[in-house]
Amino acid sequence: MGHVGRFATYNTESVEASPLNLLRTDPIVFFLVMAAIIEAIALHEFAHAYAADLQGDRLPRAMGRLSLNPVRHLDPLGTLLIALVGFGWGKPVEFRPQALSSSRFGPAIVALAGPGMNLLLALGAAIVYGVAFGSFSAFNEGVFPRFLQIFFSINVFLAVFNLIPLPPLDGSRLLTIFLPPSKQNIIFFLDRYGFLILLGILLFAGPTLLLPLVRTVASFLVSIAGAG
Repeated sequence: MGHVGRFATYNTESVEASPLNLLRTDPIVFFLVMAAIIEAIALHEFAHAYAADLQGDRLPRAMGRLSLNPVRHLDPLGTLLIALVGFGWGKPVEFRPQALSSSRFGPAIVALAGPGMNLLLALGAAIVYGVAFGSFSAFNEGVFPRFLQIFFSINVFLAVFNLIPLPPLDGSRLLTIFLPPSKQNIIFFLDRYGFLILLGILLFAGPTLLLPLVRTVASFLVSIAGAG
């Protein structure tokens, strides 16, 4: 049995690391951030389930994960922690690697579907913003343009963060493709200690370590969308 779980961090370049702080200083932005995170996680998880279903595994469908209803994809504790401390997770999508059409590439396709969905959502938000409101760099006080900007940023960050090649993140599935059989002991080591390594990175370096790459991906998507 395999599963793909989703970690999410809320981290903008402001000093407000926790969305809960915004509830006091800017309630509207707090609710926009939480709505954006919930939608981003739910669609991310749906993409995992859909990718597994397309490859022949009906387990996610049987478990009700082939749904656009966010409730199906949220982990109560993970969602609460996102609001409290800016770090949490979604409910993992369980699937059967042996039921996929490709036992080697199938799990990686399922895993990459999540970050791929986040990139598509970010691109869609940038396109809508560019068409409706012009440049992303222009300040707009409206609720909808602010939501689009937040939704864009969160999806870019989720995509980049979840592609880190450490279990339990989606990027770890890429190792099964690129590492030769003689190096499979690396995968076993990361399966055992990957979470501790990831936790150490988050505690001592923080999500800001990824910001240069996040900015690069965000700029690329904005340029494609014509919203620069």
